Amino acid sequence: MKLTIHEIAQSLYLPLGTVRRWIRQGRIPIHKSGNGFVFNEAILSKWAAAHHLTFSPPKKSPEKQQDPELETLSSALKRGGVFYDIKGDDGASTLKAAVEHINVLDSHAKEKLYQRLLERENLTSTGIGKGVAIPHPHNPLPDADFRPFITTCFLEKPIEFAALDNKPVFVMFILLCPSVKSHLYLLSRLAFCIRDDSFVEFLKTFPSSDRLLLKIADFEEQLDRADRY
Repeated sequence: MKLTIHEIAQSLYLPLGTVRRWIRQGRIPIHKSGNGFVFNEAILSKWAAAHHLTFSPPKKSPEKQQDPELETLSSALKRGGVFYDIKGDDGASTLKAAVEHINVLDSHAKEKLYQRLLERENLTSTGIGKGVAIPHPHNPLPDADFRPFITTCFLEKPIEFAALDNKPVFVMFILLCPSVKSHLYLLSRLAFCIRDDSFVEFLKTFPSSDRLLLKIADFEEQLDRADRY
């Protein structure tokens, strides 16, 4: 079993300082592993009894089951593809060029998506700031028969996009989902990544598809770990 030093102190009903000191002195049968401490529950329980201490390991919450309707951000990004040097002089022409790169849609669906994206931008810009935009339809496409995808488009040059912070956009994440539920789920996870300034700086290096997916996987691991506790 692996616990943090705070969890060990709670499990042994001891002050944190005492546990730290005993670990340094080698008096507790545990050893450090990464950011936590590993031990054999039976051995530690026996040790505690021999020292007239109570040992009650914390009960971990059961892991949440993934909703089958919800996909990972990584899988949606991989399905949508990553493209570079998308041309355009303004929002409309850039969106047109970006949509043409979406391989998972036929020509009819691409035109329908393009029109829906323009309608959405006319309501309010999807430029969320920091040079990033997340174009998406106001509502899921009717009769949609596809799995959620996010197409990443690095632009040939930054364009004005009426973003919240008035900064030109250099990368678009075109998000398309068959349901509101999956849309909100993926949008929230993508927004979590973009809130991190280091991630935006990473995007400015125009990373390869493999590097981008690895970085996204790291952020998703943080999110999933937070959800478990």
